[in-house]
Amino acid sequence: MVENLIWGLIAGLVGLAAGLAVGLYIKDMIIGSKVRAAEESAMKLLVDARTKQKELLLEAKDEAIKIRAAAEAENRERRADLQRQERRLAQKEENLDRKIDAVERRDRNLAIKEKETESIRNQAEELKKQQRRELERISGLSSTEAKELLLKSIEDEVRQDAARRIYEVETQAKEEADRRARQIVALAVQRCAVEVVAETTVSVVPIPNDEMKGRIIGREGRNIRALENATGVDLIIDDTPDAVTLSGYDPVRREIARVALAKLVLDGRIHPARIEEIVQKARQEVETTIREEGEQAAYKAGVHGLHADLIKLLGRLKYRYSYGQNVLMHSLEVAHLAGIIAAELGADVNVAKKAGLLHDIGKAVDHEVEGPHALIGADIAKRLGKSAKVVHAIAAHHGDEEPQSIEAVIVATADAISGSRPGARRESLEHYVKRLEALENVANSFQGVERSFAIQAGREIRIIVKPEEIDDLASVRLARDVVKKIEESLEYPGQIKVTVVRETRAVEYAK
Repeated sequence: MVENLIWGLIAGLVGLAAGLAVGLYIKDMIIGSKVRAAEESAMKLLVDARTKQKELLLEAKDEAIKIRAAAEAENRERRADLQRQERRLAQKEENLDRKIDAVERRDRNLAIKEKETESIRNQAEELKKQQRRELERISGLSSTEAKELLLKSIEDEVRQDAARRIYEVETQAKEEADRRARQIVALAVQRCAVEVVAETTVSVVPIPNDEMKGRIIGREGRNIRALENATGVDLIIDDTPDAVTLSGYDPVRREIARVALAKLVLDGRIHPARIEEIVQKARQEVETTIREEGEQAAYKAGVHGLHADLIKLLGRLKYRYSYGQNVLMHSLEVAHLAGIIAAELGADVNVAKKAGLLHDIGKAVDHEVEGPHALIGADIAKRLGKSAKVVHAIAAHHGDEEPQSIEAVIVATADAISGSRPGARRESLEHYVKRLEALENVANSFQGVERSFAIQAGREIRIIVKPEEIDDLASVRLARDVVKKIEESLEYPGQIKVTVVRETRAVEYAK
């Protein structure tokens, strides 16, 4: 049994060994075939690589030959270009040498000519000195004196030319300015017409008969005292038939007294208690009238949105007069004129109208507040919400401030037009004579003036000059100097024309 097992094991081992031997043989055969196939593939690749290498070497040789040919061609072109540049440089050197030679020859010629010129200059200077000595001997003047005489002659000539030029320019500018100004002012005045009345400090109340005078006076004068105390106005009862005169410098109080007295005369019941009642009613009526007049003036001027206090102050101007001109009518006229002029000049029409209408509101309170009415009115307008342009135009319309806008100049111009037009204002004879004398004194203060005459109510002054002292061009300068002195030393409405008259007369008598 054990032997069988051993022989079986031996047989198995022998079979295993045989199987391994057969497997190794088959493996060697397979590996050998693969190796032969790999060797064949490697040989084929090697042959292909050698073929490709030969092709690449041939291509590289061809490319190298081409590059060498191109480099050689480029070198040939560069050598040819260098040769051309060398030839040009050589030619330029030759030209430069020739120019240097020409410049050297020119320098030598110039040096020779400079010597000749210096010699000629010395000769000319010597001749000039000889001529100067000869001229000094002939004229009897030294060179310094002759120079001063020549300079004075030239200065006089230049001054005459300058005066002539100034005269021509001023004449042309004045003609154009006058033409344009006349056109604008004529258009403004043509489109504006306002009535004015005479200034007065008294009011006359008509009464039915002289018996009424006694009733107004009352027992022991109690009625007239009550009326004067209530109104602040003086009653003048004299021999004037059927009339009682009210006197007072406050026009509003005088109007209140006039209305109250008219009501008392109409009612017939005149006693202190009734007087106080009627005066109070008259005061309310006048205040209502003031407000209505202010609103009406603002409406006529086309100015809207005014403060109620401004309306009231504007209405008070109805009872105020300046040189015989009603201030409310004057303000309305200035508003219209300022608006028209502003429209012509392209300025702010609204500002011009407002400032023109309100420019004299300071006169409504100038007896209550210290200062010029222009500055008072400007302060009131500023406090009541008017714009800075309007306030400035009001303040500057009489020169209390320097005008800084075209609207301020327009308002001042419109104010002067309204106040200086014929018939607008009335002045006392004494003031009128003094103004004319002041004009003539300004003209007579200049040298060469023989006489002067202020004419056209002081709107023009004519100056007669001495012809032997003042020539034509000096007349132009004199007119301009007189104008400057008038502007600096006098105050006047509108403008003053200065005319200088120079006349030469030759008189002979036949016998």
